[in-house]
Amino acid sequence: MNIIDLHCDVLYKLAIAEEPLSFLNSPELDVTLNGLKAMKAKAQVFAIFVDENIPQSLKYLEALRQIEKFQYEVVAPYDELVHITNWQQLAQLKDGQIGAILSMEGLDAIGDDLNKLQSFIDAGILLAGLTWNNENAVAYGAIEDPTKGLKEFGQQALQLLNDHNIIVDVTHLNEQSFWDVLPLAKHVVASHSNVHTLCPCPRNLKDDQMTALVEAGGHIHLVYYPLFVKNGQEKGVHIEELVAHFMYAAKLVGADKLGLGSDFDGMAYKIEELQNCQDAQLLLQHLAPHFTEAEIIGIAATNFERFVTQIECK
Repeated sequence: MNIIDLHCDVLYKLAIAEEPLSFLNSPELDVTLNGLKAMKAKAQVFAIFVDENIPQSLKYLEALRQIEKFQYEVVAPYDELVHITNWQQLAQLKDGQIGAILSMEGLDAIGDDLNKLQSFIDAGILLAGLTWNNENAVAYGAIEDPTKGLKEFGQQALQLLNDHNIIVDVTHLNEQSFWDVLPLAKHVVASHSNVHTLCPCPRNLKDDQMTALVEAGGHIHLVYYPLFVKNGQEKGVHIEELVAHFMYAAKLVGADKLGLGSDFDGMAYKIEELQNCQDAQLLLQHLAPHFTEAEIIGIAATNFERFVTQIECK
């Protein structure tokens, strides 16, 4: 069945590679065009991620460089890939076409300049997380003091995102920033987060967060990273332990509010059975004993497709 995956970091990996990597089939990449075909991808979200160690003065240029990688190394060489710049295009994809969607994993690259954020909107981002794990000019990330929240400039950035119907991604926010953003965001998701009750790390969502997110109209896409599946365990984590997160979240908020957010090319460790993007079909098979076929089709793609039908074109 078709899959929509809400998060991968292949652009970052392409940008830091010492030698050029081929998006078609490079073995160094978890997500490739050939892999997406085998995965039966309907769409893949490509995150722009700027390393925290890059000087602030260079972060904007680094983000622009990743957009160039997306345009000239991911999309342009391959007829099968279609850059999705408004959500209506998802329904217009033809057989054999795969939607390629830009997102931002944190707004570090904009500093405190809304014009820079506007430039990323103009480049076609459709999702934006406000932070990675650390503090920036917008808000506080997951590893920061959980009592510190959205900043005044963050409210301005959020309003600009709302004005352009950009989906706000709460995945990497700390708790207070999450609660500050939720009532203000026009469209909201968690693109790659798991269940805090099953794996109590700061990157996962607590029960009240998941419930509130869904009540605000949002969706939750679960992530494959072992450390967010089984706390403190880098290796030896298995696919059934990830399935348990789907089962718990479905019982709490409904299977129709769930989706996939792999984090491929952004993980130092992997679940034993999920080594690259094409293995996502195996995950769907492991969901089968616990969910109906209609629920699995929804988790794979159609839940998110239904979610974005409410979003007006920019």
